[in-house]
Amino acid sequence: MEKQSYSGAIEELENIIVEIENEDISLDELSAKVKRAAELIGICKTVLYKTEEEVNAVLKDMREESTPKE
Repeated sequence: MEKQSYSGAIEELENIIVEIENEDISLDELSAKVKRAAELIGICKTVLYKTEEEVNAVLKDMREESTPKE
């Protein structure tokens, strides 16, 4: 299974929201769409948390490099 990109997950999630808001899906499909939306939200959260950790690590390294050594 190919890893879903953040932008791809957001795009698919937006499409699901539009379908639900416009009532373009049947009740039979609604459950599957909601489950898929939950999966996509999980993917997005994972990417965001990982990115936050990476940015924090870079910022920490930058602070340490700029701190004068005794």
